[in-house]
Amino acid sequence: MNTKYIFVTGGVVSGLGKGITAASLGRLLKNRGYKVTIQKFDPYLNVDPGTMSPYEHGEVFVTDDGAETDLDLGHYERFIDENLTKDSSVTMGKVYMSVLEKERNGDYLGKTVQVIPHVTNEIKEKIYSFEDTDVDIVITEIGGTVGDIEGLSIIEAIRQVGLEKNKEDVLYVHVTLLPYITGSNEIKSKPTQHSVKQLQSLGIQPDILVCRSEQEIPDTIREKLALFCNVRKTSVIQNMTADCLYAVPLMLEKEGLAREVCNHLRLDSYVPDNSKWEEMVENIRSIKEEESVKIAIVGKYVRLEDSYISVVESLQHAGFVNKVKVAVEMVDSETIVPENVKAILSKYDGIVVPGGFGDRGIKGMIETIKYARENKVPFLGICLGMQMCVVEYARDVLGYQDVDSAEFNNNTENPVIHIMEDQKNIKKKGGTMRLGSYPCVIKEGSLAHKIYNQIKIEERHRHRFEYNNEYKEELEEAGLICSGVSPDGSLVEIVELQNHPYFIASQFHPELKSRPNRPAPLFVGLINAAKGK
Repeated sequence: MNTKYIFVTGGVVSGLGKGITAASLGRLLKNRGYKVTIQKFDPYLNVDPGTMSPYEHGEVFVTDDGAETDLDLGHYERFIDENLTKDSSVTMGKVYMSVLEKERNGDYLGKTVQVIPHVTNEIKEKIYSFEDTDVDIVITEIGGTVGDIEGLSIIEAIRQVGLEKNKEDVLYVHVTLLPYITGSNEIKSKPTQHSVKQLQSLGIQPDILVCRSEQEIPDTIREKLALFCNVRKTSVIQNMTADCLYAVPLMLEKEGLAREVCNHLRLDSYVPDNSKWEEMVENIRSIKEEESVKIAIVGKYVRLEDSYISVVESLQHAGFVNKVKVAVEMVDSETIVPENVKAILSKYDGIVVPGGFGDRGIKGMIETIKYARENKVPFLGICLGMQMCVVEYARDVLGYQDVDSAEFNNNTENPVIHIMEDQKNIKKKGGTMRLGSYPCVIKEGSLAHKIYNQIKIEERHRHRFEYNNEYKEELEEAGLICSGVSPDGSLVEIVELQNHPYFIASQFHPELKSRPNRPAPLFVGLINAAKGK
């Protein structure tokens, strides 16, 4: 079978759920037996989101191979349950950097370097990168909205793909908005018509319209859209807000999205096996409202929930398996001081202190950790959260003066968190991080061993500073156990407290591998402990 290409574009407004649409379609095609991958093209000129503020673009999602990517890759992985790679995340910054490097190296043989063909060829090269693999279908989401000036070269490239490949091997899906006007009590189709006209003016005729709407789309509107947008009526797909995020694939299945895709791409496997996904969604829906726990995420980027989207989703996944609703609330760590920590946190059944960079809000995180430790509140620390556990314990339990992370105070007398010697020279050259999947060996008989039920695991990282082993013996004797380390023992991956219902923290980011059908063990343990609190 030839590799099939599906392109998902968006129109009218941003935030319509192109990523969820692409991920849902991926799940429906996977349930038909096809090997599916998804990639995201972002039109911004940053090389990757790694240096961007979380307030700009939400969390940075990290793949096994260490790529810092857009948060939509998290949705893709959670829905299709496949580990993606650096090839699944492409920014225009990355494209232009590659083009300019080739120009400097003389690869273009003195030609004038232009958007067409050089930039568009580079984009197509990224799209075609899956051709010699076992992938049957490549779903490519185009970031931004049709008409944005920075996205024009991507639209032009995917237009060319439609010419270069067989007609039955390329499909264009356009996600758009059907606004409901309360005053006149009707759904308006004109914004969608204009968006499609814009796409057509750029040389692309969408094959399927996925229409976001708060109301049922009447037949008259479907007929109007089919007529004016030049698509079949059966290819006008309604996409309403679902009661559960993971019910969206089943809703789109019912609407006939996968059927239309299979027809256009001439795919043989029409009949899906959605039974396991249906069972999972039914189990989620069966959880009673009164069975609930409240979890606080105490972080420094709480003004935008997308900054911690994978943490939030992982808590929900852990709730599914524990049969409880998880109410997640964001707490700004900058607002927490010794005088108000109890008043703010006493209403929660569990606490998460997630990752981050820089010293803003650190004092509040340390107060939070102390409160959870002393008051036996189920607690999970992640990355920076784990490092602050070590700082808090060394200060409060060991009684060390001038304890800090070298990230915040390079002159501290007791840098319990530091940069390892072999990283110092690399840092001087511009800085690097431990990124991607690394192995961890778990101590038998520990809480971590009980949670994971295995001795060796692999988890994803995104950090520069590490636990300082010079303090390991003293901290362990005082009760902060290192229950997970790198295979050679040089890097501490997990710390935990004895004589506490649930107090554990990881240097890695367990949320990056959590799935609705396979929740991350550290989150499952947290919700289980919170449920029994």
